Amino acid sequence: MRRTRYPLALAILVASCGGNEYAPPPPPEVTVALPVQQEVTTYNEATGRTVSIEAVEVRARVQGFLRSMHFTPGTEVKQGDLLFVIEPSLYQARVDQAAADLQSAQAQSQAADEQLAITRAIFERNAGSKTDLVQRTQARDQARAAVAQAKASLDAAKLDLSYTHIYAPNSGRIDRNYVDVGNLVGAGEATLLASIVRQDPIYAYFDVSERQVLVYRALRRRGETVAAEGERNKAYMALDTDDGFPWVGEVDFVSNRVNPSTGTLELRAIFPNPDRVIVPGLFVRVRLPFTRGRGLLVPDEAVSGDQGGRYVLVVDAQQGAQHRRVKIGALVDGMRVVQEGLTPEEWWW
Repeated sequence: MRRTRYPLALAILVASCGGNEYAPPPPPEVTVALPVQQEVTTYNEATGRTVSIEAVEVRARVQGFLRSMHFTPGTEVKQGDLLFVIEPSLYQARVDQAAADLQSAQAQSQAADEQLAITRAIFERNAGSKTDLVQRTQARDQARAAVAQAKASLDAAKLDLSYTHIYAPNSGRIDRNYVDVGNLVGAGEATLLASIVRQDPIYAYFDVSERQVLVYRALRRRGETVAAEGERNKAYMALDTDDGFPWVGEVDFVSNRVNPSTGTLELRAIFPNPDRVIVPGLFVRVRLPFTRGRGLLVPDEAVSGDQGGRYVLVVDAQQGAQHRRVKIGALVDGMRVVQEGLTPEEWWW
């Protein structure tokens, strides 16, 4: 930014030993400069909340006494890790019984097949009745159905037995256990035992106004937005303790409708979180790049305001100050974008 000093024509009343008289004072100097022209990116900001990318409730699917717990609350677990064991003895006994029933049904089915074969051979030699053949065929079909039923019962018993050992369905940080070892679980309901949340990456949900949506889509159709059509928009996030917006991600979801109650559209951005600094439920600020182009900038302190709006003092032809109404834009590193009312050749002070 080029700066120079300009004399300002003023007159003050001074006293001298020869009497009171008007004398021109030394002209004061003020610092003036031309607006800066540079590439400018404008942003929209919103507030939101962080949400885990995956959240799972671990529940008891069978009834029994909680026998053991195999994790430390508040730590990371991996998918497939053993978490809880519900007393399996009863369910193992049911598996054994179902296996025995299947063996019995298979034996009966084999006998029914053999009896049918004998009856058919006799019938084909015209030594037996049609009725006997029909009855043996029916007995064979019933025996096969009993085998299928016994297999299904065995599969169900094995499934119930597998539910007595509860494994982590996904990787993430596990919460505290909600039920202690020794308590009865699954009695009439799928008892909640713990929850697991995945924190890397992590989501931030936030809302933008319907006006912002309409303006952005109009600019995008004209090719004036940072992200071109079909590209994901960058997103920058700040936690309550952050200076600036150090977290960089991208928008991966936009709702398909505006909420008529709030007049806002829900968006979601996803951010890498390898150190698990960000946890679900945090209040965050999200900044989205809006447009990028050449712009005029002046220091923010050079922009003043009154009831008529914002203005900048510019140097007129008589080297005096002139109020110039301006339309301002975003604040960029302490510099204010002037959208209308100022030209690159005009000096401000």
